[in-house]
Amino acid sequence: MRSYNNLASFLLVSVVTYLLTPVCGKPVTNPVSSRDNDVIKPKVFIIDMFTPEAEVWYDIPEFDILAQNITIPGFSPLFPDAHCTSDGSICQLITGEAEINAASTMSALVYSGVFDLTTTYFLIAGIAGVSPKVATIGSVTFARFAVQVALQYELDAREKPLDFPTGYVPQGSFSPDQYPQSIYGTEVFELNSDLRTIAVNFAKTATLNDSAAAQELRALYASVPAYALGAAPPAVTECDTTTSDVQWSGALLAEAFENTTSLFTNGTAVYCSNQQEDNATLEVLLRATLAGLVDFSRIIVMRTATAFDRQYNGETAAANLFGDAPGFEPSVLNIYLAGVKVVEGISNGWEKVFEQGIRPTNYIGDIFGSLGGEPNFGPGSILGGRSLPATAASAS
Repeated sequence: MRSYNNLASFLLVSVVTYLLTPVCGKPVTNPVSSRDNDVIKPKVFIIDMFTPEAEVWYDIPEFDILAQNITIPGFSPLFPDAHCTSDGSICQLITGEAEINAASTMSALVYSGVFDLTTTYFLIAGIAGVSPKVATIGSVTFARFAVQVALQYELDAREKPLDFPTGYVPQGSFSPDQYPQSIYGTEVFELNSDLRTIAVNFAKTATLNDSAAAQELRALYASVPAYALGAAPPAVTECDTTTSDVQWSGALLAEAFENTTSLFTNGTAVYCSNQQEDNATLEVLLRATLAGLVDFSRIIVMRTATAFDRQYNGETAAANLFGDAPGFEPSVLNIYLAGVKVVEGISNGWEKVFEQGIRPTNYIGDIFGSLGGEPNFGPGSILGGRSLPATAASAS
């Protein structure tokens, strides 16, 4: 969930600036395909969702991500290019915001034929809202679980049954605490926890950015003991993320989706961040894995915290949503500060460690068990622990 003043004006300026100005003054190439150029085989592909998240990677000392600018058919009209270093080892794109844009751009990427992504590590690198129970603004979070919390029935809270704590009810169910009986397959994804640990250790070598304004806002959460971590300085944290096209604010909705996260993962996931894209991105990468184009065990979800998901004591939920967001600038900068440590760690350790991959010791995949194995959440594998055949996946 993103929050900052005068959002409409900000987006308008961003769009106009992007359309009228080449990226950082560099020329953009014509559309390419694998027939025209050698296929690019990145070690790391950075996935950003909107302009500020992407711009922190430009003109940095570690590498030049704008050395190659490649127009990919099917990318967002606002963000039509993938960007790569001259050797193609590190690439980046902007999906556009929310689930439809993320799924559309990622599908165009994996089926473009421009890239060989079979050994590529994907670093989803964006900002998000954050629960003060688990982390604070400016923090860098790494997820094992991504939960699509808005994939539910909804009653207006003014019309819900009196004994319901929330107006959200899992699909096919009859109360908020009942596991969903109608499952679409995108409700929960579990990622490689061993890779997450490695990424966290790389990120912890970074010195995170902070601001006086962010510190002032944090201090307002200190009066509630449950929000002690929200009042603490920013840190690198292992906790899980939720996906919803609807941006929410307030303790009641935050607690409702916190409970959804726990319910959908059988009590395993620890909700802390909320954003609009990750389950869509992960579904595309899962299907691409089934098609033999991507390795789902090579995905890292890194979200930096830009705004609290609920109000401090004495504030209203509306004020929390529409007020200043002093965590925005530190959180955006921390995408780069922490993320570049991850990118460099993978690149520098490529031959010895990362080229062959990090074998997961936990289940990875979706709620169906499509990649094989047995999910420790949901109703269990629909395939008896076997993976879905690539031919069946390609035909679906």
